[in-house]
Amino acid sequence: MSAHLSLRIIFATILIGMIAVTSWASLHQPVWAWGGLSGPDAPWTWATLADAYAGFLTFYVWVYIREQRRFNRLAWLVAILLLGNIAMSSYVLLALIRLPKGASIETLWMGRSS
Repeated sequence: MSAHLSLRIIFATILIGMIAVTSWASLHQPVWAWGGLSGPDAPWTWATLADAYAGFLTFYVWVYIREQRRFNRLAWLVAILLLGNIAMSSYVLLALIRLPKGASIETLWMGRSS
């Protein structure tokens, strides 16, 4: 199996999994009805949020390097901060789809998107 196909499978799985778990959770409890910040689990809640957003911003550094247009940079930042792994896996899938045939995996990581 090629590296491109493996990466497509990994990020498609992340995307589908995140959409599924987000949908499932939303059907059981709307996000605005969640009361975790006021309960005894508040420190872990904040730690988890901080960890997640640190990861989002770390990933965004790569997006910022790849994207040349200010609008694209801003749009992806907003999408990543609001949708997290849904946006991140979508970004990687789009980058993989846009890779020219026969391009090396280094082109994905180091190249700039069109």
